[in-house]
Amino acid sequence: MTYQFFYPQESDKPREKGRNPARLTLTALLLCTAMTLFPAPQGHAAGQPANQQIAQAPAKGPKTGLPLPRFVSLRAGEVNLRTGPGARYPVEWVLVYRHMPVEIIAEFDTWRKIRDWQGTVGWVHQSMISGNRWVIVREGRQPLRRAGEKDAPIIARIEQKVIGRLKECREQWCEIDFSGFTGWMRRNQVWGVYPGEKVD
Repeated sequence: MTYQFFYPQESDKPREKGRNPARLTLTALLLCTAMTLFPAPQGHAAGQPANQQIAQAPAKGPKTGLPLPRFVSLRAGEVNLRTGPGARYPVEWVLVYRHMPVEIIAEFDTWRKIRDWQGTVGWVHQSMISGNRWVIVREGRQPLRRAGEKDAPIIARIEQKVIGRLKECREQWCEIDFSGFTGWMRRNQVWGVYPGEKVD
């Protein structure tokens, strides 16, 4: 028997907080302050794509000494995603899935700038993330196999956006636990692990 896993029927995007003119004015003031406190690095042209700036970021986080970027996961089932590194910055999104993988792309004090699998970017407090590794299925339905081989028996079919706990990766295959069903899936079928990254 082959099992299928389905994702909860919720919005594809994180939940957005309501906005009003006063908040927009406050946001503009805070952004101006942030630009003064955290000027862009020398040599970055105005309007330069974010991915180019990330590529030029230091290899290690200034606060933790850990690699940047790196994958982590959400510790809670409701995490506020703010426009800047501090509680004074407004909440722009609310991430509502516990264990969802996110990518840390910057650090400031106890705050981490993260990006989710859909490209949403914002700041969260370090207490809201965990070093435990989880992945999310990019596109459904993907076969979960008994072994890391293309001809291995299929034990389940996993729908898009289902989250699983990452256990091991070797070459092009990763071992993942989806709610007690553990098997192997191709690395490029999930988001939350880098090409060629060793996980054990």
